[in-house]
Amino acid sequence: MSSLLKISVSVLLIFSSLSASGGDPYRPSAGAREAGMGYVCVMKNSFWSSFHNQAALAYNNSYSIGFNYENRFGLKELGTRTAAITIPAWKTSLGAVYSYFGYPDFRREMAGLSCGLKLSDVLAAGVQVDYFSEKTAGEYDNKYQLTCEMGILFHASENIRLGIHIFNPVPKSLVKNNLPSILRVGAGTDLSKTLFAGVEAEMSTRSKLIIRTGFEYEAAKKFWMRGGFSTDNNSFSFGLGYLAKVVSIDLGFSTHEKLGITSSASLIFIIH
Repeated sequence: MSSLLKISVSVLLIFSSLSASGGDPYRPSAGAREAGMGYVCVMKNSFWSSFHNQAALAYNNSYSIGFNYENRFGLKELGTRTAAITIPAWKTSLGAVYSYFGYPDFRREMAGLSCGLKLSDVLAAGVQVDYFSEKTAGEYDNKYQLTCEMGILFHASENIRLGIHIFNPVPKSLVKNNLPSILRVGAGTDLSKTLFAGVEAEMSTRSKLIIRTGFEYEAAKKFWMRGGFSTDNNSFSFGLGYLAKVVSIDLGFSTHEKLGITSSASLIFIIH
């Protein structure tokens, strides 16, 4: 009984903290690479772009499948398991994602279908349809919700990229749901062939403004080091990545000023 109480209290505290600081429990995040950079990724091409900016999918040139596991503060009941697949098709790239948070007695699931399209040599756009479900053991009502998200990616120059992404843009007057509307705007630059740096701002209908900064450095051939900072709970992030032929392996860690460390691990298989 004490174990159940401990878990319940932990979940309550974490959800309260997330709602108060801008991260929303209904909005899953994915990618150990992104986690290591403090989630400064709205302007960066990535396998996990279906969770951050679907426009970046337009630059995906490989069939890929990936898996990610995020462990919040060492509690397996707060783990998030994620899977995704990307399929290139001419100027378009398609994506499918699935995310599972929680444990059998309380779980949230999300599934989405996305598409990214090159509109010109410097501009791409993307859109995704999302389905969310929340299931609780006992006599509590289950929740099911449908929404969308979209983004654009602009290459201002050879080394500078700008990204804009909005989640759940549907007016509350048209669709009733308890999902937040979130706007992310960011810019990033390749300072050299081996060093990327970026900054991003996030605004949500449920919380204050969040500012993130992050970098990625190729310390050796096919080996990367990453770091970042977020004003959300004054969180510092760091991570490592390695590309072994057709398998990308990434680890990411982020701190919380009160609750400890969240760790993430990703495996991405690249099928040319």
